[in-house]
Amino acid sequence: MSKTVRKAVIPVAGLGTRLLPATKVVPKELLPIVDTPAIQVVIEEVLASGLQEVILVTGRGKGAIEDHFDHSYELEDILTRRAKTDQLNSVRRISKLVRAVSIRQKQPLGLGHAVLCAKEAVGDEPFVVILPDDIIAAKVPCTRQLIDVYHKYNAGVVSLLPVPEEHVSRYGIVHGEHWAPRLHRIRTLVEKPKREEAPSNLAIIGRYVLPPKVFTYLEETPRGADGEIQLTDALQRLARERALIGYEYIGERHDIGDKLGFLKCNIRHALQREDIGPELRQYLRELVSAEQESQS
Repeated sequence: MSKTVRKAVIPVAGLGTRLLPATKVVPKELLPIVDTPAIQVVIEEVLASGLQEVILVTGRGKGAIEDHFDHSYELEDILTRRAKTDQLNSVRRISKLVRAVSIRQKQPLGLGHAVLCAKEAVGDEPFVVILPDDIIAAKVPCTRQLIDVYHKYNAGVVSLLPVPEEHVSRYGIVHGEHWAPRLHRIRTLVEKPKREEAPSNLAIIGRYVLPPKVFTYLEETPRGADGEIQLTDALQRLARERALIGYEYIGERHDIGDKLGFLKCNIRHALQREDIGPELRQYLRELVSAEQESQS
């Protein structure tokens, strides 16, 4: 009988270099998806998936992320005195969202090392790893989909997305047997292979449900040529010695660590908003029409 998945590890120590200069001072995780910081969108997915605790693996200059989920007494007092009830409730809701623990990754030694930093906070139980660059909109949260697969098969699960062959070099790519709808038994993982060397076009996206044994594998994983500990190496060992399932999740994913992905994510979320969606949709129609006229 597998233990219940209760905790999510979210590495937020990255520098966000793909979004410079915006991320020179502001953590990329606090950049807004319309008017909600990206990290809040991710944590709302965590809560909607039934998890109870979030472990933030932070780095230097990321204190503002913790502050975002803390009480802001001065701001709440001002909003109270100005009778800004809606805004006050929104701010208070943020501080009540989640029970979070923060752990400092003191050196940038890779994703595997970031996950390993959370070992003591996770303990001897399965856990979720969520990469906040990936915003996934889904009727059933992507994290919940993976947890359900984990509990059904009692095995580690990674989320998969078929990608164009010309993009395989951007991702970790898996190879294995397709043995049920949307499910694959993973045998091999290759980190950012050349197009001609990729074993498939199934890419690992930033959602994982992992057994605690992964921490042992990470501790025993030698550092690579760049001095980093890669999560992919531990997953490869998990696939070889135990079992690792790949699940093609249902949902729409945006990579907000990429400039174009960030813009697309904002537009997609804004279009779904009742307060601004209709006007934005009309503006986009006018923009496309004007662009077409200028090219005719």
